[in-house]
Amino acid sequence: MRLIRLGAEPSAIGADVRAALTACGVGTEVLGGVALVGVQPPDCPVPLDAIVVLPKGVLVIVGVDLPDPAVKLEAPLGGQWKIDGWPLVSQDGAPNPATEAVAAATAVAQRIQAMRAEPLPVSTVVAVGPFVSQVVQPTVDLNRGVRVLHPKPSTLLSAARELATSTVPCTADHAVKLLAILQTTGTPPDARSLLSEGFPDAVSDLASANTMLIPKSTIKPLIARKRLPGKLTWPYLAGAALVALILVVWLVVALPGDDKPADATPAPTSAQPTTVVVDGTNFVPKDMKKDADCQTQAFGDVKAWLIANDCGVLLRATYETTVQGKQATVMVADMDLYDAPSAKSLHTVVALPGSGGVNGLDGKPMENAAFANTTKGSHVTLAFAVWSGGAGDAALDPIAKQALRLPVTR
Repeated sequence: MRLIRLGAEPSAIGADVRAALTACGVGTEVLGGVALVGVQPPDCPVPLDAIVVLPKGVLVIVGVDLPDPAVKLEAPLGGQWKIDGWPLVSQDGAPNPATEAVAAATAVAQRIQAMRAEPLPVSTVVAVGPFVSQVVQPTVDLNRGVRVLHPKPSTLLSAARELATSTVPCTADHAVKLLAILQTTGTPPDARSLLSEGFPDAVSDLASANTMLIPKSTIKPLIARKRLPGKLTWPYLAGAALVALILVVWLVVALPGDDKPADATPAPTSAQPTTVVVDGTNFVPKDMKKDADCQTQAFGDVKAWLIANDCGVLLRATYETTVQGKQATVMVADMDLYDAPSAKSLHTVVALPGSGGVNGLDGKPMENAAFANTTKGSHVTLAFAVWSGGAGDAALDPIAKQALRLPVTR
């Protein structure tokens, strides 16, 4: 396993987590994978002690410091935690600290989904300390992919083997992309170095796929037979002619009279759009469009900036959602500007009120739309939200901000 330390562990037990992961050693002899220590991905509510990216799953590890060592910890997700029979009382009044851990794992899963990274099961590990001899969890919580444990090499290894169970392993190339969207600083390792951590190469993985071999069939030599006497030939021919005549009559009666085939295959139905969920809001994708000429699709000061500068490609996507029982239309526009300085320059223009924007897919601005914007790397992303058939208002501001995390390509 390869460790990448991005920051300090937020909990005291985090040091034990890091020590247990370090004990796994480099390479796949014990576990493999990559551990991001002291990381807080975008949109994650709390800093995490570690995120472990394995070829067959992702573990989100959140440390919880107990007031005292315990012999027995009862740790239900939906109930009161107890230490040696005594209720665990937290400063914020929460019945147990697992709620925050599950929320963090959910945020990581949503981040992976929003960025269209390799789909892997995301599980939660709550590391408790300073010491716990026995942890009791309900079976339903175990089936949800949550493990509460005292971090040791043996317990973390057991959790990884139980939770990282994807049938399709993540390749080294996809692992690089996955690590890039989870860590906010530094550069992820390259694909070549990840091969030694158990992530398969896409080409070699395809080449090593199992192939079913068809066994050779033993063909027996033909045995020559004597021809039947001529007097038996005509009765056989007459019988064959009678069978053919009956078949023709049956076909004439059975076939329908119209021009359509009897068993015409129905036209395939169009695939239903996949709903994208952001912070509990469902967005249904509608249309998407790609333009190489950004400036013709812009207006105002944004158009003026694009005329004077280069823009690689403009991607736009529209979605529909429901807010307080009313339908709303959302458009997301992503502009690739080749480099980060150009993106920051355009973003300063976009952020000014009344500076313009990007037209809708119909070539017209979305009037009085709720508006949000962001920049990352060489990309500037704009989001517009209006009520279906009308203008927008302040109630749609949160929807526009959520829309910034929607994909603009399928």
